[in-house]
Amino acid sequence: MTYDRLVCANCAAPVTEGRCPVCRANRARLEQEQGGPFGGLNPALLMLLALLVGVLAVLAARTA
Repeated sequence: MTYDRLVCANCAAPVTEGRCPVCRANRARLEQEQGGPFGGLNPALLMLLALLVGVLAVLAARTA
């Protein structure tokens, strides 16, 4: 999940602006959650990567 479109329930501002302590805390929490090896990739790129791995697996199975 990205926080670029989230609106804070406390101050009704976008979370990315970090106007209140609640926004800043949630922004920091979301940034930590996205820190994994594939956290910065968008879903379309992840699907393309999965498709590429699948094609490579099929090609490897044909040659074996």
